[in-house]
Amino acid sequence: MAAIRIAVVGMGKIARDQHLPSIAGNAEFNLVASVSPRDAGVEGVESVANFRSLEALLADGPAIDAIALCTPPQVRYELASMALTKRVHVFLEKPPGATLAEVDALEAQAVETGTTLFAGWHSRFAAGVAPAKAWLAERQIERVSIVWREDVRVWHPGQAWIWEPGGLGVFDPGINALSIATEILPQPFFLTAATLSTPANRAAPIAADLTFRSAAGTPISMDLDWRQTGPQSWDIVVETDDGTLSLAKGGAVLTLPSGTVHNDDEEYPGLYTRFASLIRGGRSDVDTTPFTLVADAFLRGTRTSVEAFDD
Repeated sequence: MAAIRIAVVGMGKIARDQHLPSIAGNAEFNLVASVSPRDAGVEGVESVANFRSLEALLADGPAIDAIALCTPPQVRYELASMALTKRVHVFLEKPPGATLAEVDALEAQAVETGTTLFAGWHSRFAAGVAPAKAWLAERQIERVSIVWREDVRVWHPGQAWIWEPGGLGVFDPGINALSIATEILPQPFFLTAATLSTPANRAAPIAADLTFRSAAGTPISMDLDWRQTGPQSWDIVVETDDGTLSLAKGGAVLTLPSGTVHNDDEEYPGLYTRFASLIRGGRSDVDTTPFTLVADAFLRGTRTSVEAFDD
């Protein structure tokens, strides 16, 4: 079966750090083009031509079967729709769009055009997530605590778009935690209260405290902060009737009452294995549950102003 000819659209940090190596390591894909208005393309790979726009690639470039869309979410809808119109499969980086309605429209367009649309929640492919889900499925959940604290200056240097409307602010990493929680917890949960702290010179929050409750009444707390220095925290702790489960390092390390489970980190390689399977099977995978919870936080949350923040 011929390899899937793919182009990467948006050649920023996440594309270079994660997408390009994962594509190179997966025989199902053949990287044939990149799209970026500023960059020269993919260094060291002469066969990959760079185009200044997706429109130029689709009009004059090599034939492609799929794109990985790694642009900021605010501009993603038009690009994804353009590709789907040409019956090109689309991998959406997280968050899958700037609004839920955009993603719904893209999903409908994918059905209409017979193409694959994949909302890639990379943290769900962290090594500890699948075994955590299996362990929790047989237990009663009593309490959940999520602490996601990191230094924005380290992980998002110079990314002004992330502070703008649609960029989500601290929910850009926080949505990773929600993608894990909605995957591993056996019951759905919903927001009951939220406080969003926004710097005086920014349009998106730098920190948030949220409270959720599951359908069974289980309390779930979430602490997000982009001002963390020193050790970073990406932790989920679940108390059950059979002991405590913890996921550390963004889901990579699982600790159960019986001990700690270490596995290889397969987040982005796992995403591309899934994307290839969806394309081969003529299916889509567009779960917007984590995005819905973030939207609820913005809709229902109390906003407080904090001192200006400059990176």
